[in-house]
Amino acid sequence: MRRVGEYVAVSVITDSLASIPAWDAKAAGVEVVSLYINDGERNERELDMDIASFYRRLANMSTLPTSSQPSVDSFLTAFGRALESSTEVLGVFVSRKMSGTLEAARIAADMVIEHHPGARIELLDSGSNSMEEGFGVLAAAAAAGAGESIEECMEAARTTLGKTRYLFTPETLEYLRRGGRIGAASALLGGLLQIKPILTVENGETTTFAKVRTRSRALAEMARAFTDDVAAFGLKQVIVHFIGESQPAEQFARDYVEPVWGQPVRVIPVSPVVGLHVGPAVAIVYETERAWS
Repeated sequence: MRRVGEYVAVSVITDSLASIPAWDAKAAGVEVVSLYINDGERNERELDMDIASFYRRLANMSTLPTSSQPSVDSFLTAFGRALESSTEVLGVFVSRKMSGTLEAARIAADMVIEHHPGARIELLDSGSNSMEEGFGVLAAAAAAGAGESIEECMEAARTTLGKTRYLFTPETLEYLRRGGRIGAASALLGGLLQIKPILTVENGETTTFAKVRTRSRALAEMARAFTDDVAAFGLKQVIVHFIGESQPAEQFARDYVEPVWGQPVRVIPVSPVVGLHVGPAVAIVYETERAWS
C-alpha cells in the first residue's frame, strides 16, 4: 500500500447497509459506520446484532421496528479517525433516495474540513444498498490498497457499480408497504394478488424487474436473467443474499448460481435494516466482466 510519509494515501468508509461481512471489511481496511434498529425496547447498532436471532424475532413482530441513520457525530468520529492515518478519505454510501445516511456524512465532512482545511473527504452515492453497494466499496478499497489516487478509487467504485445487478424476490410486499420503501415498484400494491415480483434497484430506488405468479417461477426468472447477463458480459463476482431463513437462498445458490459460476457461491445475510423493510427474501448480486452495452 502506498504511503505518503506516515500516512496511507486513501482511507475508505462506508455504512452498514452495504452488508459487507465483518471479516471482508477488516481485510480490505474499510471502516463501517453503523445504522440503528429500535424495536421499542432497545436501540441497537446493527453491526452489533445477532442477525439470525433478529430475523427470527422479526417474523413474530406485530409492529415493525424502526431504523435510523448514523448520527453526524458518528461520521465525525469515523472521519477523524481515518484522517489520523490518511491524507484523504473516500466515503461510499447507500443511495440517498433510500436513506439520509449520505446527507449526514456530508454534514460531518463539511464540519471536519472547516476545522482541518488541508483534509480531503470525497463522498460517493452508490445508488444502491446491500452487496451491490458493497461491491463498489470493495473496489474502491482495492484501488486504495494498490496505492491509487482518490480519483482512481472513485472511478474504480463507479466502474464496478456500473457493471452490477441486484435482483431480489420478497415473499410478500407487506414489509415494503409498511416501511414506505417500495419506491418505483409501488404500482405492485394496487391489488395485484398472487403476484410474486422480482425487484431490482435502478436510479437509486427499488423498482420492478419482472412479475410472475409463483415463488418458484420468480427464482427461476432471476436465474434466467443472471445466466443471460453472464453469457453476454461474463462474470467477475457473485453472491447470494438472504433475509430471514438462509435455506431458500442456499438452495437457490446450489440449483441455479453455482452451475453458472462453477464454484461454491457465498450466501450471506442482508443488513438487518434492509431486512426489516423488505421481509423474507432471496437475492442475487453480481458484477459482470464487461460493461453492459
